[in-house]
Amino acid sequence: MSTKLIIFGITGDLSTRKLLPALAQIINTGKFDDMSVIGVSRRDIDIPELLQNSLGANNLESRVQGFTMDMSSSEDYARLKDFVALGDSDQAIIYLSVPPSATSQIIELLGQSGLNSSNVKLLLEKPFGVNLTSAHDMIDHVAKYFEESQVYRIDHYLAKEMSQNIVAFRSGNALFDHIWDNGLIERIEVAAIEKIGIEGRAEFYEQTGALRDIVQGHLMQLLSLTLMDTPDAMEWDDVPALRFDALRDVSSADPNLSLRGQYETYKDEVGNQNSIVETFVSLELRSTNPKWQNVPLILTTGKALNEKSTEVRVFFRKNRDAQTNCLIFKIQPHEGVEIELAIKKPGYDREFETKKLSFEYPEDVSLPDAYEQVIVDATLSRKSLFASSAEVIRAWEILQPVQDAWLESGDNLRRYESGSTPESIVS
Repeated sequence: MSTKLIIFGITGDLSTRKLLPALAQIINTGKFDDMSVIGVSRRDIDIPELLQNSLGANNLESRVQGFTMDMSSSEDYARLKDFVALGDSDQAIIYLSVPPSATSQIIELLGQSGLNSSNVKLLLEKPFGVNLTSAHDMIDHVAKYFEESQVYRIDHYLAKEMSQNIVAFRSGNALFDHIWDNGLIERIEVAAIEKIGIEGRAEFYEQTGALRDIVQGHLMQLLSLTLMDTPDAMEWDDVPALRFDALRDVSSADPNLSLRGQYETYKDEVGNQNSIVETFVSLELRSTNPKWQNVPLILTTGKALNEKSTEVRVFFRKNRDAQTNCLIFKIQPHEGVEIELAIKKPGYDREFETKKLSFEYPEDVSLPDAYEQVIVDATLSRKSLFASSAEVIRAWEILQPVQDAWLESGDNLRRYESGSTPESIVS
């Protein structure tokens, strides 16, 4: 089956920085020789110049065609359909690398033009709504024109190698598979923190904030991977349903167990001295699943902090204070697994010290970029790395009470200095 990848917004920043370099790597494997690219843009496309500006994408020149159209014109979608000329043995993957405000109309016009047949797949970038109501509206709108099986909602954290390894580690290692519940696990922490601030994304961040940008998608997905039951036969196709089952058992967030902050220079950067948009979030959730009752589930994210890292930390119950108890899944920037171990210090005395037993991928191992992974998995009709509509809605349901409370007032917004640690903001 040949694959025609249709990228709306191929001249945009996401395409040139991420999609085209990812495609170049995919083509270099030699496994996808039947893949071609149709780049859709409002203006004429200089293909050689476009690929020259995309790192390592020069090998794509024979595979990329440009198509200029008015993305609000139904007649132009009919022209696009004729140009794609999708045969019975072909599949089309439509990647919407466009602003969220343009997505709804493009989907509608694709459907009305007939570019939504069963051999067409739709790749959607987040955000999937900005609250529970808009998420329902968006999902309902897409469902008018595309079946759920055709829709691939991208969450790049799910496609990261170590995110997938959370499932593999738990399923493939009997030691941890046997102890993965509240009998031996004391608490779980999921954190994604960054050293940078908003980096010129003032308009985006003023409309979004950290709760919507990171917690609703990325952190909730990492939490669901940590809480979910692992498939008995390690069937990856079962993973989205198992993630949803885990989220379904998580209770709605309590605003009284949630904290937000804003770094000190944020208001100047966005030019709004009245802004109450949060750049830091820490909240505690609980699950009603008997396996996880009474285990605090702590999600934390923030900008302008002391370091860049995304980790899932699992703390085991101690019998005495001196014991070690922390297992870490390091999602980025250095993918790996780490566990603290207490050992006897070398020497004549009977003293203990803490060492870290860790696995990290060797430097000479090239891990697939998340964009490579989502394109490959969509091509192969594998959906384990994509968020289902049910997961999206459930994540919004869990966070809606906090979102509603924070919209009412900025009275509890904590100010913090750039370079702060998450612990110093929470304390």
